[in-house]
Amino acid sequence: MKTQVCIIGGGPSGLMLSQLLHLKGIDNVVLEKHSREYVLSRIRAGVLEHGFAKLMREAQCGERMDREGEIHEGFFIAHQGELKRVDLHHFSGGNSVMVYGQTELTRDLYDARDRMGGVVIHNAEDVAPHDLTSAHPYVTYRSSDDIVRVDCDFVIGADGFHGVSRKSIPKTVLHEYEKVYPFGWLGVLSRTRPVSPEIIYAKHERGFALCSLRSQVLSRYYIQVPLTDKAQDWSDDAFWSELKRRLPDEVSARLMTGPSIEKSIAPLRSFVAEPMRYGNLFLAGDAAHIVPPTGARGLNSAGSDIYYLYHALVRHYKEADSQGLEQYSAKALARVWKAQRFSWWMTTLLHTFPENSDYDRNLKDVEMDYLFSSDAAQRSLAENYVGLPY
Repeated sequence: MKTQVCIIGGGPSGLMLSQLLHLKGIDNVVLEKHSREYVLSRIRAGVLEHGFAKLMREAQCGERMDREGEIHEGFFIAHQGELKRVDLHHFSGGNSVMVYGQTELTRDLYDARDRMGGVVIHNAEDVAPHDLTSAHPYVTYRSSDDIVRVDCDFVIGADGFHGVSRKSIPKTVLHEYEKVYPFGWLGVLSRTRPVSPEIIYAKHERGFALCSLRSQVLSRYYIQVPLTDKAQDWSDDAFWSELKRRLPDEVSARLMTGPSIEKSIAPLRSFVAEPMRYGNLFLAGDAAHIVPPTGARGLNSAGSDIYYLYHALVRHYKEADSQGLEQYSAKALARVWKAQRFSWWMTTLLHTFPENSDYDRNLKDVEMDYLFSSDAAQRSLAENYVGLPY
């Protein structure tokens, strides 16, 4: 099999790039190790930067998102029993975020690839890139008992943190940075009406809490828990009781509870791999970087990678200009590290750390007071939350 671009990973990043390249007449193949059903079963983030939403529309995949997604022009922070609103629209110069589940977004991308006859190969086992520093790289994978070879010009590694792509870069070249937080998020998905029309971030001495939503009939809630906790040890009643303790009275009084349809604990970590290019291999999304979910940067950081790669590949094939490809790693990492900073700041401000002293706690209280007394501070928060320019 021969193609121009071989994309390893059939999640939203790989599918988005595949769709965008297809629309520009650039041949590509997507290799995904899991089944489509498995990919669509993963419940992930649902807050999209305005830039990511625009990219979905450019990929001709935004119709259902615009119809069913919700535009949020602000969010709330709860602290010391009070609920205060951050006006994203006002402080970002008219921008907003789109609340639309990643599962639905991925489904839209799959539907688009199906309509256009895109090549997405599922259950591709033992995927391996080869000759990445040569002018003729290729990728092999196993299908049943057969080894299939895909010859290409470029390999895109969009196969996540545990994928093969980053591991294909020699350790002498790769530099990895990591910060592991001493807690996780216990998340519950329930078919209940959201407690708030906009997301609530709650800072509390018992630990962080988050009230989010997927739609007007599907809610997503989280509480900070120790890494030693197990999801199965938390009954639904225990979860709801603890969530209510961390919310202002006015919010907990109107919280609708119900059976969980999904419950899991996600550890929080920050991770960056440099460089994001090795020969003709380009990393994108979780294959190169991970952020805690606090600032809603994960999928959105992947979106900026795809934006840079898409435009660089179009320039290469349509204008014989490879400058975008040469600059990709530096350009992508500049935005990645800004997303890392914002996520670190949000996580540090809103969570309770086991090692925090009274001094640390007082500093966080002062930081919160300053945030809501300063237009400049809220402007900085808003411009990062809605998404910095690509």
